[in-house]
Order: sequence, then C-alpha cells, then structure tokens
Amino acid sequence: MTAVAQRPAPGGFALRSGTTAAIIAGPLFGALYMIVFGVTLALFSGAPARPAVGAAALAGLAGALVLIFVNAGRSAAVRRAGVAAAIFAVLVVASLGAPFGLAAGTATLWQIVGIVVLVAVTTQTLWMCLSDAPAGAVRRYDFEIFVIRILKGVGYVVFTVFVVLPFYVMVMTSFKSQAELLANPLDFSIDITGAGLLDSYTELFSKFNFGTYILNSAIVSVSTVLITLFFAVPGAYTIARLRFRGRTAFANSVLLIYMVPAIVLVLPLYTVFSQLGLRNSLLGLLIVYPATTIPVALYMLQGYFRGLPAEMEEAGLMDGLTRLGVIAKITLPLSLPALTSVALYVFMIAWNEFLFAFMFLDDPAIFTLPRGVVSLNSSELPRELLMAGAVTATVPIMVIFLWLERFMVRGLAAGAVKG
Repeated sequence: MTAVAQRPAPGGFALRSGTTAAIIAGPLFGALYMIVFGVTLALFSGAPARPAVGAAALAGLAGALVLIFVNAGRSAAVRRAGVAAAIFAVLVVASLGAPFGLAAGTATLWQIVGIVVLVAVTTQTLWMCLSDAPAGAVRRYDFEIFVIRILKGVGYVVFTVFVVLPFYVMVMTSFKSQAELLANPLDFSIDITGAGLLDSYTELFSKFNFGTYILNSAIVSVSTVLITLFFAVPGAYTIARLRFRGRTAFANSVLLIYMVPAIVLVLPLYTVFSQLGLRNSLLGLLIVYPATTIPVALYMLQGYFRGLPAEMEEAGLMDGLTRLGVIAKITLPLSLPALTSVALYVFMIAWNEFLFAFMFLDDPAIFTLPRGVVSLNSSELPRELLMAGAVTATVPIMVIFLWLERFMVRGLAAGAVKG
C-alpha cells in the first residue's frame, strides 16, 4: 500500500485528518459487518440472531482510533493485534457478552466463529483503509484517498452481500423438504448428513423433465452462438477493413436494433410466427435470438478487428491468400480473446432469455430451462422445487462464466478501443 504524504498536525482537531477518517470508517465498518455476520449467523444456524449494531459500531470506532494513535515504533503485526483486541473487548463489553443477541448456549460454535471472523475482517478492512493515516491533519488530496478507500470497501461488502446471500438462500431452500420449510420458513441451516438432501433435484429430473429442458437450452444457446459468429465475423471485418459508401453510418447504427425493447417486438413476432408455423418450435427461437445478438457482436468485434495490425493481413494477400483465407488463417487466430468473449456473452443471453421462450413455447417437450423453471411457479408445487430449478439454471452458466471470465474481460476491453 502506498504511503500518503502528511504534514505535522496543528493544534486542535482538524476536519481533514486521519482521526476524522477513523471516526468515519470505524463505526461504519463495525456496524456493516455486524449486520452482515448477524444475518449470516441466522441463516447458517437457524437461530433468531439480533445483532448488536450499536456495540459493533462503537467497537469499530475503538479499533480505528487504536490504529490511528498507536503506531509509533510498532510493527504491523503488533498494531493489528492491538486493533483486534480493542474491537473484541469493546464489542463484548458494549453488547453485555451477547454480540449477536443470543444466549451463550444457543448456537455456541456458530457464535464463536462469527465473532472471530467479524473481528478479523473488521481489523483487516480498517488496516487496508487507514494503516498509513496519521492522527493529525493531512492534505485534502490525502484525505480524499482515505475516503475513496472507505467507499470502495463499503461497495465491495454491499455488492458481495447482494450476490452471495440470495444465492445461498436459493441453494439452501432447494435442499429443504416441504415439512422443514413449513416448520420454520426462515431457517436456512442444513444438515449435510441428513437423508433426502437431493430429493428436490431427483424429482426435477424424474418428474418434470429438466434433463430435456437443459438439452433444449444447450441446443438453442450453442446454435445461437454459431449463427451469430457466422454472420458477425465477416460483417465486423467488412466494417473494420473495407471501404464502401455508408460504412460509417452502418457502423454507428448496428446497435439500434439491440436498443429496441424486446417487449415491443414480441407481439408482432408472435403474430407473424403463428401465421408461418414457427411458433412453438425451437426454430422460431433460433431466428429471434441471433437477430438480437448479431448487432452487439458486430459492434464488439469491429473494434477488436480495427486494433489488429493491417500489415499482417496485407502480407497474407500478397502471398496469394484470398480475403476469406486472410480472415480464416490470420484474423481469427489473432482474435480468439474477442471471439471467446462474444461467444460467452451471446451464450449467456440465449441461456437466460425468458420473454420470447415464454411467449413462443407451449409444448413442455421443447421448453428451454428458463421456461421450464417458470412452469414450476405454481401454488400446487412446493417452493423447494422452484429453488432447485433456479439453481439448475444458474450453476451451469456461472461455471462457464467463471471459467472463461478472463477472456471476456480482455475481449470487452479490446473491443472498446476505437481504431
């Protein structure tokens, strides 16, 4: 972490100082983490936790002030230990020994783990934000650095909570039985040794044909990717390399169709497809999906193609390659990151698309996965089946995204460069 410049503190309290940053960061992170870990404890243990938010804010303040004032001649390990000790002591005393509002004999192991993790994470966060902050006045630029660090930390925590906790609730609900959910709808703990843990998933694939839904979604998604790349690659190359009348206007207008809301298109398409016999068929989806993904693929790929050195393609033409040969043997191998990112992006759109599938498909034998999940949303079916279906639809695309994420970032960054 880069140390910030500082100047001697004048007498009295300075508004822009490390102390001010500590007063902001300590209570903020203490209270925020107490809410997060209190809710997490309740979800994991099933105990009705009542987090002591005020005590946690006071403990965070104590830890931040210790970090600011107790720093002269001490190692990083000693300073961190002092901050952790201050947070723990104030938290226990201020909450009267019940940081999560639970009796000592209730979910004891979870409470111990929660307190340890709470103290450790709060200490680490304060260290990352304020380890180089002096107690006295600092320049405005340096104070803004501390504030930005604090805001970034809050943003990371809030974003993580909004992503992880709903997914955890969804997964845990899918492992429950209907009797357990009716007995305590807010208990999201789970006994991994219990029988019937995967009953919901077994029922999905045995009674509701989710294997067929996955296969249909895979067919539609992969086909959409292939069709999109088949048209987008030569189209993007044409815009990036060839000179023709209206090229600039065409390049600037390729995203117009993508900007049209799907709800505006679905009713006319429903009427036309019904008359042509394309409704209630996967072929209809394979017409609609590429029509909405080709424009954005064109836009992404043309920026990448413009960034490739044209001299290599000219050398290929001089060696006797045709224009298609140049694309196949030179341009495409150099464009693998962009092609991977476009393919992943298109695959995610087709895999998760619901509106057209909901309007066009009536036969359960050809339902895609999102359409199949919605078919479970009925008062006659237990909630755990719906959650199991949502997990089944989410996990495959999540695994694929995490596996190919590095290519997607590189491709999107490259495609954003204007040649």
